Amino acid sequence: MPSGPEKLHHLSLNLSRVIYGKEEAVAHLITGLSAAGHILFEDVPGVGKTTLVKGLARSIGCDFRRIQCTPDLLPTDITGVAIYNEKWGRWDFQKGPLFTQVLLVDEINRTTPKTQSALLEAMEERQVTVDGTTYTLPDPFFVLATQNPQDYEGTFPLPESQLDRFMMKLSLGYPPREEEVRLLNRGIREKTWEHAEQVMQPGEFLAIQKEIEQVHVSGSLLEYATDLSAATRSHEKIELGVSPRGTLHLIKCAMVRAYLSNRDYVLPDDIQLVLYPVYEHRLVMDRGTFWEETDAKAVLQDILARVSVPGNTGRR
Repeated sequence: MPSGPEKLHHLSLNLSRVIYGKEEAVAHLITGLSAAGHILFEDVPGVGKTTLVKGLARSIGCDFRRIQCTPDLLPTDITGVAIYNEKWGRWDFQKGPLFTQVLLVDEINRTTPKTQSALLEAMEERQVTVDGTTYTLPDPFFVLATQNPQDYEGTFPLPESQLDRFMMKLSLGYPPREEEVRLLNRGIREKTWEHAEQVMQPGEFLAIQKEIEQVHVSGSLLEYATDLSAATRSHEKIELGVSPRGTLHLIKCAMVRAYLSNRDYVLPDDIQLVLYPVYEHRLVMDRGTFWEETDAKAVLQDILARVSVPGNTGRR
């Protein structure tokens, strides 16, 4: 019987049949979901984000719903609404598309901040409260949102509190030429996401998440991750650094990377490998450095160089 890491590698190969030439993005996606996190994709339209999410839901046997965000979308269009039942003389709650296992929120920054905030409780606590009544969401529950680059017209930037709830921000980008030709050869005749096979049940995926929780993280590596976050809060080019939630997300993703490498302990390399997708979207750059064209990735490279790596990682 395949082990947990083997199942995740099989899942990665399966998704590579859906979207071509994006092995690194697929690896980060599986890492974030295995750590029970939510994923934000920032990309131009038409590069395969929806196809990838559909293929993911099919691969792990989860229910899938999609919300297309528009400026007139209301919070109740996401969470659901209570409707009066005249026959029984009571209010019945009609669940919205939020009540699923894999939720794709397409172009999240095209809807208003009020509607965006309807996802906050669901993403953090896996529940939603409507008219004073709390409803538990299915397990597993993942939000995978897409947003257009911030300089596109008609967008509402996500507030920091919303961004902080996404474990990772990923970008697919345009495929290599040969992979785009391959995509055209197949896409003319069929839907590529239908080539994803179901490689596990939702319960198997939840069991893998439980196994990942047993991966050991030494005290020195917890301090290392804390120092990396602290460095973002004091860096001269950063106005708002990484929150404690962000540090926790970094550790959880590093635990997944160790698990995928068939280790039951985390190494500094595991932390460094996931630093950019976990931290980059959480940083608010100092407005005074705007014209210096310093991006978040360059600042994180500088922080990695400044913070000393622990020598004793406490392997067991």
